[in-house]
Amino acid sequence: MTKKVIVVGSGFGGLASALRLKSKGYDVSLFEKHADLGGRARVFKRGNFIFDAGPTVITAPHLLSELFELFGKDMKKYVHITPLKLWYRFIFNDGSKFDYSGNEKTMEKEIGQISSKDIDGYKKLLAFTSKIFDKGFTELASVPFNNFIFMSKQIPSLLKLKSYRSVYSLVSNFVENDNLRRVLSMHPLLVGGNPFTTTSIYTLILFLEKKWGIHYAIGGTGKVVEALETLMKEEGIKIHKNSEIEEILIQEKKVTGVKSKGQIHNCNYLICNSDPPNVYNNLIKNKKDYNFLFNLKLKRMDYSMGLFVYYFGTKKKYESVAHHTIYLGESYKEHLHKIFSKKILSEDISFYLHRPSATDPSMAPKNHDAFYVLIPVPNNLSKIDWRIEGEKFKNLAIKKMSETVLPNLKDNIVEDFYLTPDYFEQELSTLYGSGFSIQPKLTQSAYFRFHNQSEIFKNLYFVGAGTHPGAGVPGVLSSAKILDKIL
Repeated sequence: MTKKVIVVGSGFGGLASALRLKSKGYDVSLFEKHADLGGRARVFKRGNFIFDAGPTVITAPHLLSELFELFGKDMKKYVHITPLKLWYRFIFNDGSKFDYSGNEKTMEKEIGQISSKDIDGYKKLLAFTSKIFDKGFTELASVPFNNFIFMSKQIPSLLKLKSYRSVYSLVSNFVENDNLRRVLSMHPLLVGGNPFTTTSIYTLILFLEKKWGIHYAIGGTGKVVEALETLMKEEGIKIHKNSEIEEILIQEKKVTGVKSKGQIHNCNYLICNSDPPNVYNNLIKNKKDYNFLFNLKLKRMDYSMGLFVYYFGTKKKYESVAHHTIYLGESYKEHLHKIFSKKILSEDISFYLHRPSATDPSMAPKNHDAFYVLIPVPNNLSKIDWRIEGEKFKNLAIKKMSETVLPNLKDNIVEDFYLTPDYFEQELSTLYGSGFSIQPKLTQSAYFRFHNQSEIFKNLYFVGAGTHPGAGVPGVLSSAKILDKIL
């Protein structure tokens, strides 16, 4: 008899899991609480504007094309993914700029304009991150860390790669200029970490970008989700939308099924593309099987920052604004400390501005622009009342963008809305409204994250940001690959 698999959640991890398990012959059903698929990668349409909810950067696109190849199909027939020449434009508080790309001659020129003596250090940093990439991504990203013996065998190599250092600390060992240190250490923020506390293993992202480039899906990241949904339907995966999971049913330390809309759906295996703390705290009612150490783990985890995401369309085109712009405020370490540790808002904001219409005019009406600006903020442990602070913070963001990259912005906005950590907590079921589940600290990485195969229930599995290897599109797609080894 064909084994039944239920996948909960339709982020990239859930979509990839459903397809990978279907290709192995399982009977697969996917449940999604919303009317549309995608999770953090949902799409919002307002007027004639299209806004990607979350991920805007596609790296390691082969992890997506593999899903189509499992069924002998070509991804190019489903979605068009194109490489970007300019990856990020950094704008510093003093108005100076730095264009970040995969062209190393251009990169050295850009670095030289800021600090010529750091060119050699940058080259050495890149060489060192290649070693971290080989270990952390190529070797370990798609293998499970479900037992401590395996983890302990990796410790000598990880120590040799200085995993005990933070990303910022490691970068500072190679580069002296403060602005360049900020640029080259920003990658943890893309996966929910503080560069000053995130293990230096995450510098592998720097090299990963260099290896495969940064890409964009024409029509937005939502088009990738649409392509995967089409493939799932073609291959006979049953998709249940508007079907929130109310409870995971447990009998004798084994998952027997799920309850949705009052109905019970049985399964042999359950794959959760849902925040593990939410699953363990809220979807499993009887917690008698949790031991002392596991309960301690649940209580002591540090969670990623929250996100304030402001989506807006303008009635004019800002032609000089790059596809991806990162503005770094005056303070850096102090600002991040306020967000991650003190859990307070700061007016000295930094932000990530996404202008997809720079590459893809279809995202906005003719002679208009579509944008979103993403700003790190404290998660909901802060007790910030976003019903009061949301509008104030939006106006602060508009003011800061007007002063730096988008002159006269307020007068040109014709469509807008925003999301706060409340959205992540209520709609995406992340604990405390964290943007990326748990922080990627050394003590919360690999074996110390929530395991891909549940520590408590043998037929319960996890994919997505909260499990190994972590957040980001390559990370969650790699978590689905781990299922090939453990199920």
